[in-house]
Formats: sequence, C-alpha cells, structure tokens
Amino acid sequence: MSDRAPLLLLPGLLCTARLWQAQIDALDNVADPRVADLTRDDSVGAMAERALANAPPRFALAALSMGGYVAFEILRRAPERVTRLALIATSARPDSPERAAQRQRGIDAIGRGRFVGVTRQLLPSLVHPSHVDGPIGEIVQSMAAEVGADGYLRQQAAILARPDSEPLLVRIEVPTLIVVGEDDRLTPPVEAEVMHAGIAGSTLHRLEVCGHLPPLERADETSDLMREWLAVR
Repeated sequence: MSDRAPLLLLPGLLCTARLWQAQIDALDNVADPRVADLTRDDSVGAMAERALANAPPRFALAALSMGGYVAFEILRRAPERVTRLALIATSARPDSPERAAQRQRGIDAIGRGRFVGVTRQLLPSLVHPSHVDGPIGEIVQSMAAEVGADGYLRQQAAILARPDSEPLLVRIEVPTLIVVGEDDRLTPPVEAEVMHAGIAGSTLHRLEVCGHLPPLERADETSDLMREWLAVR
C-alpha cells in the first residue's frame, strides 16, 4: 500500500504529459501521478468524464490553463472525489469576445490546411522572453507537434464552449493552490486574483520571470509549491 497521494494532472492546450515531467520527478516520493489525455474529446464535459474514468477513487487535482477548465468540470460532476486543487495559469471566466474571435481564427486557419503548431513567433505569448530560446521553447514546440491539428481543433472547440466557472468558486472547499506567472499574457494575474477571491482559504503565488507555463518555466518553484500543497491537512 503506497503512502503517496494519488495526483491527477491536467495539461493545457497543445500540451502533453511532458508539461508536468519536472513535477512528476520532483514529487515522486510523495505523489502517485497520472496525466489525463485531453487530446481526444471536443468538450470539457467529455474530457472530464474520460479523466474521471481513468482516475483513482479520490485524488489531488492539478491543472494548467485548459486543464483548469476541465478541473472545474470535474468539480461540478464529482466534487467528492477531489481531495485538493491546484489551479495554475488558468481562469474561471469564459473568453472575452476578442479572445474567442482569436481562437476561431486559429480554427479557420486549419480549415484552410494551415496548422503550424507553436511557431517561434508565437512563443513569446506563451513563455517569458528569456525562455523562448533553448530547451523550454523546444519542449513547447515539440508538445504542440505531438498533439497535432486534429487534437488542436478538438481542444479549441472544447475551450470555446466551456461554461462560466466563476459561480462555482464559492462552492470549492478543498485546500486550493493558485499559481500564475507575473508575465502571463493569456491568463494574467488578474484572473488568478479572481479565483483567489472566490475560493475561501486558497493560497495565491505569483512567480517572477514567468509566462503561461510555470511547470516548465519555474519548474523547481512549482514543484516546491505543489509539495507544500500536498502536505496540507
């Protein structure tokens, strides 16, 4: 019988299990992790159901970006199975009209046969400028290529149709960790502040020199915060 806590990890858009590898390695002595596959479904509901079907009876839940939207859906469907919650670089609120239109343009481009994954020009919107060149940028581009066009289309459809989760915040009663990069352009710190204000007893950490991907960009800090979170009783 393992003393390690069951931990379900939810990746973001165009991300794979590689997003969480540093945390999987760092938390090996305290957590028994599994990474949900969020590439096969085109709604957050279906993503949540697939994740739940492959998860332990009860588990700690950590999610980044799109994974956060799925985490909220899991909490709507099976709150009794979640022992604690970590929301990283995500938002409880739906897209603004401008952001929704931007997503739709990406979908339309693929309809014209143009899926280029994450280009070097796009990287500065995902990671801090100091992380564009080198291994972090390379990992981001590799993950996007692995998810591919079909996975991207399904994920964007799910994101566009997701419900507003802000009303859910007041009902979350498990220990909750919220993490955001100070330089996150996609889900800026104001989104983390909204979640922190809505979830009683939550803790908020803002990471310097960090964009939208703290598990990669500030791997050690993210792992340390998650270790503390897993120890909360």
